[in-house]
Amino acid sequence: MKRIALKIDVDTCHGAQRGVPALRAVLQRHGAAATFFFPLGPDHSGRQTGSDSLTSYYDLTTRLYGRLLPAPEIGQRAVTALREAREAGFEVAIRAWDRAQWEKQAPQAENPWIEQQMVRASQRFKEIFAEAPLAYAAAGWRGNRHALRLTQRLGFCYASDCRGKFPFIPVIDGELVLCPQLPTTLPTIDELLSQPAISPAQAGEKILATAAEVDGDHVFTLRAELEGMRYLDVFERLLTEWRENGYDVISLRELLGTRNIAQLPRHNIILAEIPGRNGLRLYQGPLFPNG
Repeated sequence: MKRIALKIDVDTCHGAQRGVPALRAVLQRHGAAATFFFPLGPDHSGRQTGSDSLTSYYDLTTRLYGRLLPAPEIGQRAVTALREAREAGFEVAIRAWDRAQWEKQAPQAENPWIEQQMVRASQRFKEIFAEAPLAYAAAGWRGNRHALRLTQRLGFCYASDCRGKFPFIPVIDGELVLCPQLPTTLPTIDELLSQPAISPAQAGEKILATAAEVDGDHVFTLRAELEGMRYLDVFERLLTEWRENGYDVISLRELLGTRNIAQLPRHNIILAEIPGRNGLRLYQGPLFPNG
């Protein structure tokens, strides 16, 4: 059976309040599952910089958060939308406490800052849902060795911190981390739109073609701020096409649940460039120890 696991990254308070309910409705209409990853701390999107930043897709208020306007705490301001996603049967999990700052600082950050970001998000999740989070996703596919170590120490069942081809057990600087990685395998719509003269509809067609070209399961990362709002029609087309072509659209938890974790291959985590993005990102590297 061909399967697509949907990883929904929520970047902003506006995305949580508006994009998440819209995506929830579309997913329910198509009988599809997904995993929502929420940042639960302040929305400092106004502090984002860089040519591959999504700020051009944000509303004006969001672009001012943390700069000219106070940053709302997503875990408080958007708590209704978060709880409604889980009540509708969707898997919910966490990103770093401050998503924008994580993307900016995480690769070079000291261990105490990394730990504070992940632990604080975990604690807020417990306050909202009365249980510990079972999964984590690094914002922007950025992180470092200590962040990967914490995915094991904090007891996550899996993490989705990197780009790659299939699930694996990560090894970072020769150290085994006993927390499976479920990497994003398909290009994202914003990466494709960074190419000259490509429309949103053409980006959707490219995603469909890429999934069809490579056998096996896939993880597609979408965002509440893009596919949940401006490109909701493109996302619905993806769902329609995948369903008509026999794909099962599932959550990341379902993707992991069918595998024997003890038999997952071990791969080095490396840093690599991703087309359509600036800077180095976490990537599934060669097999360990033979790589």
